[in-house]
Amino acid sequence: MRDLSQLHQATNPQVATSRLQLLVLSNGHGEDMISIRIVQELQKLATPPDIFALPLVGEGMAYQNLHISLIGSVRTMPSGGFIYMDGRQLMGDVRGGLLKLTYQQIQAVRRWVSGQKKLGHQPAILAVGDIVPLLFAAISGAKYAFVGTAKSEYYVRDESGLLKRSSSGAWWENFSGSVYHPWERWLMGLRRCRGVFPRDSLTAEILKKWHLPVFDLGNPMMDGLTPTFTTQQFYSPSDQDTEVDRPLIVTLLPGSRSPEAYANWDLITVVVSALMASFRERDAICSATGTVVFLAAIAPNLDCQILGETLRIKGWRPIDTACLQIGDPNPLVFKQKNAELILTQNAYNDCLHLGDLAIAMAGTATEQFVGLGKPAIAIPGTGPQYNPAFAEAQSRLLGPSLILVDQPAKVPPIVQSLLKNPDYFQIIAENGIQRLGQQGASQRIAECLKERFDIN
Repeated sequence: MRDLSQLHQATNPQVATSRLQLLVLSNGHGEDMISIRIVQELQKLATPPDIFALPLVGEGMAYQNLHISLIGSVRTMPSGGFIYMDGRQLMGDVRGGLLKLTYQQIQAVRRWVSGQKKLGHQPAILAVGDIVPLLFAAISGAKYAFVGTAKSEYYVRDESGLLKRSSSGAWWENFSGSVYHPWERWLMGLRRCRGVFPRDSLTAEILKKWHLPVFDLGNPMMDGLTPTFTTQQFYSPSDQDTEVDRPLIVTLLPGSRSPEAYANWDLITVVVSALMASFRERDAICSATGTVVFLAAIAPNLDCQILGETLRIKGWRPIDTACLQIGDPNPLVFKQKNAELILTQNAYNDCLHLGDLAIAMAGTATEQFVGLGKPAIAIPGTGPQYNPAFAEAQSRLLGPSLILVDQPAKVPPIVQSLLKNPDYFQIIAENGIQRLGQQGASQRIAECLKERFDIN
């Protein structure tokens, strides 16, 4: 039976609880996942806010899986959210109803804020991504905070100064002294903006020059990556000298967007074949046993049977068990000569932690791998995401940790050079941690939002 205060609130909505009502806006799958990490930390607070969401790109399955209510229309656009790299993708989205959807979403946000205020609630917005959710938050009429995932000063500079760029349009990215343009900084500086959380310390340092409410708390992208093992288990526990005889492990990251990921996989298998040929020539460089394991992190939405068929065509044969133990009881395992290749859709974190280096054609996954202090070699695909423009920008973002090549034949010499220069791995490790930050950012941001939004 409800007590009198609950009954009074139910029958008198104008005096309902003033508990914070938080609307999360995000514009992409990666942004959805970052939002979810922060939301999960907010839900751990003694008095958590009531949380709603509106994914501006895609259908927001990450929110729906957590049973978070969506307040407006959602739809997957033809580009998948990668319009900033290709004007043709933008036009495809416009023809697919982007303008109508955007208008509907703006109206949904304003209706939600107005409705919460009428009920006597405290509405607030957490915008995650780029200027689009930031603009939605600014025109909503509610207080808001911004987690900037799309921009970093590393795109235009490092700690030594501006990068040398040959592109004729490069000046535009930094014409006002920051990758965040004056109109974006204006939105961050409005009184209702209670907090700005850049993705790295360099970006935070630059933004503080304009006396914005900036908090350098790290990048939530690096949270939630705990592996299934406590110590690296390369073979079964009965094997001896596991560290001496461990194989070289190459993580394969083809991306998650279909059908692009299948085309990326075809290209990655060409790289794998080239690497195997080079390893047979120089077995001693690979490991004490001359064995190499390719560990492929495959998104749940992709069909592993299609990927496996590509391997069979290239001479790989299925086997029942793998020499490498991962947190997936049923991976697909293939063998060819002295190499094994494992396809897994259930051990993503293990793939990141176990790999010595990566062959990468992905966005977020590549950054997370680098953030763990490891080198990645990237080959641009045909897009719409991992195309030459995206890969070149990502190489600036990640610095020496990402080595960009234009064809598979160039990968083996780079791998051999890396393996011969262990000191360079230390430089890469320090660079990755510096650019992506320490784990725990989601919790730190949630605690800051508690103060800035006055969550009692």
